[in-house]
Amino acid sequence: MTEQKKRISESAEYLKSRNPFQEKIDVAIITYKDPLFLKEFRIVRKVKYSDIPPALESSDMNEGDFLFAALRSNGKNVFIMNGRFNFYNGYSMRDLAHPIYVLKSLGVKTVIIIDEVGHLNPRFSVGSVALIYDHINLMADNPLIGENDNSIGPRFPDMSNAYDESLYSKAEKCMLEQKYKFHSAVYLGTVGPESETEAECRFYREIGGDVVGYSLVPENIAAVHSGLKCVAFGMISRELVADRLKEISGSEKKSNLTKAEKSFSQVFASLMNSI
Repeated sequence: MTEQKKRISESAEYLKSRNPFQEKIDVAIITYKDPLFLKEFRIVRKVKYSDIPPALESSDMNEGDFLFAALRSNGKNVFIMNGRFNFYNGYSMRDLAHPIYVLKSLGVKTVIIIDEVGHLNPRFSVGSVALIYDHINLMADNPLIGENDNSIGPRFPDMSNAYDESLYSKAEKCMLEQKYKFHSAVYLGTVGPESETEAECRFYREIGGDVVGYSLVPENIAAVHSGLKCVAFGMISRELVADRLKEISGSEKKSNLTKAEKSFSQVFASLMNSI
C-alpha cells in the first residue's frame, strides 16, 4: 500500500467511526467556509479538520469542519467540506486532493464544488452565480504529479468530461425552470493570493477564461482521477474585466459574495434534488 493510500484510509476510517448515518451517502459538497446557503442544511454532526488524522501542516488547519448534514427540505443526507485547503496557504497539491479521495473512500459518487470567483467576462456581473462547464489550469502544478497509485485512479485520467455533462444539464435545467439567472462559464485557475493585474485579466480573457479562482482546478482533477462526477458553481464577488479594473475593498467584496450566496440559496434545495 502506498503512503498516499495509507493516509486516505486513515482519514476515511476516522470519519466512518463518527458517521451518524446508516445509509450510504452518494453526494458531497466542498465549499469555502460558512457560506449562507449552508442554512439549507441541518447539521447532524461536526468534526474539525484538525481532529482528522493524519495531520496536515498549514496556518489555517483549524479553519474548517467536516459536516454530516441533512437537507432541510427533504431530509437528504450529505457530507459537507465546510472550508477548504488552498495552495497559497502552503499546502501541497496532494494535500489539496486528499479530501476528494477520502470522500471517494466514504462511498461518495458525486461532488458539488463551490468556489468564490472574480469575473473576466464583461457580460457577467458581481453578486451573480456561474455554472462551470470547463477549466484552464494556470497553476503550474497539479495533484497527480509524482507516483501514481493505480488503485486510486489511472496514471492518465481523461479530462474530456471534467464537469460531468449530465450533471451540468440537470443543474442548467433546474435553474432555467425556476427562471434563475446564471452564467455558463470557463473557470481559470491561478495560484493567488494576490489579485490580478490589468494585463493578466486581459490575457486570461483572451485565452478563454470567464471567471478566475484559486481552488477549483486541483479539486476537480482529483475528482476526475478518482472517478467522482463533478458539478461546480462560482459565487462572483469581484469584477476583473480588463480596462475597467479597479481596487475593491474587503467590505465590498464581502457584500457581493453575500448577494451571490443569498441568490444561490433560493435554488440550492432544488439543485440538490435534481443532482
